[in-house]
Amino acid sequence: MNYIGIDIGSTASKVAVKGDHDLHFVLPTGWSSKETCQTIKDRLLEDGIDVLSDDSKVVATGYGRVAVDFADHVITEITCHARGGREMAGDECAIIDVGGQDTKIILVSGGMVQDFQMNDKCSAGTGKFLEIMANRLGVTLQELFDMADKGTVLPISSLCTVFAESEVINYIGEGQKREDIAAGVVDSVANKVAQLAMKKNLPEKVILTGGLSNSTYFTKILSQKLGQTVSPTEHGRYAGALGAALLAKEKKKR
Repeated sequence: MNYIGIDIGSTASKVAVKGDHDLHFVLPTGWSSKETCQTIKDRLLEDGIDVLSDDSKVVATGYGRVAVDFADHVITEITCHARGGREMAGDECAIIDVGGQDTKIILVSGGMVQDFQMNDKCSAGTGKFLEIMANRLGVTLQELFDMADKGTVLPISSLCTVFAESEVINYIGEGQKREDIAAGVVDSVANKVAQLAMKKNLPEKVILTGGLSNSTYFTKILSQKLGQTVSPTEHGRYAGALGAALLAKEKKKR
């Protein structure tokens, strides 16, 4: 039996499979979630997994979850991310998920969702903002972090991505060092994520999931902002998909 979790995010779609097969992969969501779902179906078939067979159970989650027309169940992001995060960090933890268009803070206690918080501003506190700023500076996301680690923070105060980008453009026009601009960009996002997280009473164990989950630099800055350790996770971007796959298995058992 194959238990398949599909997390259709706003910028990237993640797939995790548990059971007879054990695999995971990510691909761009693109402009059409429907087309992405077909690509996922074809990719799984190449690996010998037919999502339409009786040997497969599919749970869909994420921004475009309703587009997964072959899913057996559709489950909210909070529930799936909490289940995946619990698998990575245990029954007592906080999950900080920095996604492409939103940031989620999920508190897990006794293995269940106790509370959660989502950002209510625009994407200035998300991975999309970092991606836009990296493109503006002509570097990859990893290169942005590497530069930021060598720079001195230039303050970026705007809550809106458009206005924040204008601040960056002004810094570029002034001839400021790219390292200092990069440090300001990362500091700005970490600050907004920390402000969101500090609205909740965080437990001792805090992990980072989402596209930035394996960045030791970002988790270091975020830890400093929060005053407690935030642990990176190697496969944290698959937390939602992993949680969906595990829930598919648990629903099958019931």
